Amino acid sequence: MRLYLSSYRIGDRAGSLLALLGNGRRAAIIENALDNISPAARELYRHEAYDPVSELGSLGIVATPLDLRQYFGDPEGLRARLSQFDLVWVTGGNAFVLRRAMKQSGFDDVIVDMLDNDEIVYGGFSAGAVVAAPSLEGIHLIDDPDEAPKGYDRETIWDGLGLIDHAIVPHYRSPHSESPAAERAVRHLCSRGLRYRALRDGEVIVWTENRMASVDLTRRIA
Repeated sequence: MRLYLSSYRIGDRAGSLLALLGNGRRAAIIENALDNISPAARELYRHEAYDPVSELGSLGIVATPLDLRQYFGDPEGLRARLSQFDLVWVTGGNAFVLRRAMKQSGFDDVIVDMLDNDEIVYGGFSAGAVVAAPSLEGIHLIDDPDEAPKGYDRETIWDGLGLIDHAIVPHYRSPHSESPAAERAVRHLCSRGLRYRALRDGEVIVWTENRMASVDLTRRIA
């Protein structure tokens, strides 16, 4: 299983991402974590703050947007589409909105199967990274778990994808607006004795181990 989990954008290990990809250079970009903001605000964000097509393109990766909303209720169609890519790159935003989109499209089951069979690389930052954990516990102190855009189920999903065996807290002690909330999330996880890794912006987890069959979150990791 090949994972590239960053606190913010590509981070400081772009070479490791290219190594995970080998000769692959086709990426699907998933930005559904931003579905709780207006299309105009998304365009402004893409223009002024972050354009994933350009960032991946600077590494020689050809990136194409993929909207999970187009596959709500159609996991087979989504799997067929994802099979055309070497990398899925999941951007930041609201992790609970993103997790809803993954559930309603069947992405959660599809990506686990594809990763287990080493058919694709999963990469992402902020919300795209935290959903790889077993649970979104603690992330509710950073993102609003009740955000449910039009067309989304309102039930909050607390389970993560379970790709790794610990929680991820992004933007920790970083020049980012969510850094104070990240501190609160770390204190919350510590108080409950839960395993986590706090990432400063620039830091990346590169994971090449097999997915854990069962996960124990009860011991904190450094």
